[in-house]
Amino acid sequence: MSMNLEERVRSAVAALLHATGESQTRLADALGVTQAQVSRRQSGTAAWSLSDCEAVAAHYGIDALDLLAGPTRAAEALPAERRRAPGRQSGTARTAIINGTV
Repeated sequence: MSMNLEERVRSAVAALLHATGESQTRLADALGVTQAQVSRRQSGTAAWSLSDCEAVAAHYGIDALDLLAGPTRAAEALPAERRRAPGRQSGTARTAIINGTV
């Protein structure tokens, strides 16, 4: 079963968040929206608009068509300098544990 376009965009955004180690909050800040708005778009209760898609693609340095193509294409298009270092976890809890601040 293939994904529809909305599912493809949500999956691509999730893949980009994962590949960069970025939080929804940081993406929201870059897009000029709230984390709750990004969360609603990612859960499917609100849709990513075409202008949102252009903004997300620009933020990650990829073409909007790569975003629309889905998670594999979006992640492959991500510039190397935007990728998190191998083994680096996203979020702060793991960082705090590693640094012994918990």
